[in-house]
Amino acid sequence: MANQQCLVLIKPDGLVKSLTGNIITALSETKLKIVGAKIVKVSKELAEAHYSELKQSLLKKFGEKKGGDIFESTLKYVQGKYHTDRVFALVYSGEDAIEKIRKMAGSTNPEEADFTTIRGKYGRINSKTNVFENVVHVSDSEASAKREIQLWFEPEEITDIIYPTKKGKVSMDKIVWE
Repeated sequence: MANQQCLVLIKPDGLVKSLTGNIITALSETKLKIVGAKIVKVSKELAEAHYSELKQSLLKKFGEKKGGDIFESTLKYVQGKYHTDRVFALVYSGEDAIEKIRKMAGSTNPEEADFTTIRGKYGRINSKTNVFENVVHVSDSEASAKREIQLWFEPEEITDIIYPTKKGKVSMDKIVWE
């Protein structure tokens, strides 16, 4: 049993259906600790980076045209083009976090998910967009969790030190408070 971190995204359909409380309540049964949480407006760049591995598997499985279309629909979905333009990003930490949360979330395909899981209760397949509206994203491995958490969160947005950090100077344009 290992201490792990896991990224959970409550996707736009989960937000627009007001399922955030239900999902967090279900995940509380895991007895894991929330160490990061924020509402994010998802840019195309963030969506593409997050789903970079999915793109390759879709192209391989379905070919350039159909795989590309499914990928583009997935990007639009997570960016909120079909619902609302926000997701709720959370980082959970604790013993066997990935396995526990994935069990609560259920199968990625809502039609295959057990009806007692988050995706089984609240997910659907949207035939118009070719998207699994499966309400949540959950990291599938420790390597994916690390990549995803570091993509969605800055170190100072996490309450615990979960990965090694260093001090560095960053020079970039940024929106700031007036």
